[in-house]
Amino acid sequence: MYPTYHRGSRQLQDRFDTRRLADRLDERFVQRGVIDADDRAFIERMDMFFLATADAEGRPQCSYKGGEPGFVRALDEHTIAFPNYDGNGMYLSMGNLTLNPHVGLLFVDFTAQRPSRLRLNGMASVDERDELVATWPGAQFAVRVTVQQVFPNCPRYIHRLALVERSRFVPDGQQPVPVPDWKRTDWACDVLAADDPARRGEPLREDGM
Repeated sequence: MYPTYHRGSRQLQDRFDTRRLADRLDERFVQRGVIDADDRAFIERMDMFFLATADAEGRPQCSYKGGEPGFVRALDEHTIAFPNYDGNGMYLSMGNLTLNPHVGLLFVDFTAQRPSRLRLNGMASVDERDELVATWPGAQFAVRVTVQQVFPNCPRYIHRLALVERSRFVPDGQQPVPVPDWKRTDWACDVLAADDPARRGEPLREDGM
């Protein structure tokens, strides 16, 4: 467990007289550092989260990760895992993890009667040979995160939204994953990997970049 606050945090806490509150929140929520039963239920019913990473020089990336509910799994009190699916091939976030394992995840439930969110910080690893890969249809590799901090976040500014449709590009192991239109464009098709489905003439669907 590493300290929650640094000099910058403390300066602002002192400026706005929130140091006592910050310390109480840290003591009550952040420093427990484990995934409890409520956290696990929340994480495993989510169909998306936001992922924060940084490279070896500290330059950040923030990305959206989506899947079927339960695609992120709480393996025990200190570990979660999620799959990496085919994307645009840039591997900005995943590449960061191979150089700098520090990672932050933000889960938000926009659709519940009372919207809520959960933050999780820890150390991540990427493994193509992880035994979990085979349990996620279409996964390229697994990401495991060893949790160092997990804590609920104030929900008061979360907008309440309604789910319209989940992405048809999420692999389910039942239907072929549609090919995104952008992979058939002139600027992309000639540099695709040799085994990319877009080279094999599958029918086009709406853009899934």
